[in-house]
Amino acid sequence: MQKNVLITGAAKRIGATCAKHLHEHGCNIFLHYKTAEAEAIKLSNQFNLKRDNSSFIMQADLLIEEQRAALAEAACLAWGGIDVLINNASAFYPTAIPTVSEQQWDELFGSNLKAPFFLAQSLSKTLALNKGSIINIIDIHAEHGLPGYSVYSMAKAGLQAMTKILAKELAPSVRVNGIAPGAILWPNNPSSEQHQNDILQRIALGRCGEPLDIAKAIWFLINDADYMTGQILTIDGGRTLFY
Repeated sequence: MQKNVLITGAAKRIGATCAKHLHEHGCNIFLHYKTAEAEAIKLSNQFNLKRDNSSFIMQADLLIEEQRAALAEAACLAWGGIDVLINNASAFYPTAIPTVSEQQWDELFGSNLKAPFFLAQSLSKTLALNKGSIINIIDIHAEHGLPGYSVYSMAKAGLQAMTKILAKELAPSVRVNGIAPGAILWPNNPSSEQHQNDILQRIALGRCGEPLDIAKAIWFLINDADYMTGQILTIDGGRTLFY
């Protein structure tokens, strides 16, 4: 059965890979982006060349209420309803506790927790009508915290808690699950090679994952997990075994 999917932060990196994988499985994809307009347009055009009217895009700053609401409305209008919301968009950068600003707090909590909650709220009716699902992209560091990234870690911990409470609140009509990636892609401003090697040595499988690992898990949650809700799938190659 064809699914209509809204993915936030879908123009690049993991979001783009997930969009491609789901489109290959017959889904219609509504691509949200904040700044990566060229990448979003290119990806959407590729989808529509393969299958007409199978993709739309929209720019929105998810920290701005009016833009967030407009995104939810446009996604609902695209094909008459949404079956799946994937909360993938995320700000990620270090914050030293002595110098954390309120602007940093608002941006990290806004993108990683507030926006996913209010998008879920806005789309809860259409998701319920379609017996749909919400998938939140969390982080293994939601559980233990990443040193130097205190505010980000707290925001992701909040998203993990939100996944579980929304699974209760929106049941039985809407399933809500999460995925906690480990080392999948290095950040755009990568750390030193030595630091990367240190991380790899703490991964049971001895390597980074691939964005497709996350995309496959998302497809499983959409298509094959009818009796799962409130669960977090950890996709980390066994890294959390060494915490």
